[in-house]
Amino acid sequence: MLMPTGFKLSCVLFDLDGTLVDTAPDLTSCLNKALSTHSLAPVSAETIKPFISFGAITMINESLNESASDALRANVLETMLDLYQDNIAEHTVFFEGMTDTLDIIEAQGLKWGVVTNKRERFTNPLMDALKLSDRAACIISGDTTANQKPHVEPMLAACKQAAVKPQECVYIGDAIHDIAAGRNAQMKTLAALYGYLKPGDTPETWGADALIESPEELATWISSALCH
Repeated sequence: MLMPTGFKLSCVLFDLDGTLVDTAPDLTSCLNKALSTHSLAPVSAETIKPFISFGAITMINESLNESASDALRANVLETMLDLYQDNIAEHTVFFEGMTDTLDIIEAQGLKWGVVTNKRERFTNPLMDALKLSDRAACIISGDTTANQKPHVEPMLAACKQAAVKPQECVYIGDAIHDIAAGRNAQMKTLAALYGYLKPGDTPETWGADALIESPEELATWISSALCH
């Protein structure tokens, strides 16, 4: 990617699930335990992983047949979320190369933060468990602001919390609503191809400034932005 003239990078913002960390093992485990509690069949990690970026309700809807009642869906959701809150980081790990990339970001004197549609009751304990809360310049969850991504409000809230301008940020995420949110805020955007993409997703059409295959590629992109 050719950097536009005058672009100054001050802050790297991440989506959380499927971009900064791999939460799929814990989320899938809690979903299957919830399904079992309600005498429902489990789902495979491969089947459900592409829908994690769209939230627990979507994961449950993809796990149940169309005849399932709204009451059953709500009960499975409540059970799953209670289980997840109690098992927030049992098997969650950083994507390979991400810890080095965070070190590189900080070594360059850049700020970084998180903007996720995950609720604060899960985001904050997860960030604490991963020892990231004190390192992040901002942490914006799905219920921190009145609107979620792709709305511009959480993006601007992140900038205010981190004391940076949107035009000096890059946002990286693995779903179309992530790229839309960043673009709505006039940020640079990167599509994380290593994340939880759905079958049929066409990230090359999302309007991102670049497609990133790995955290190492993100570090390379950042270096090129700083050298511009």
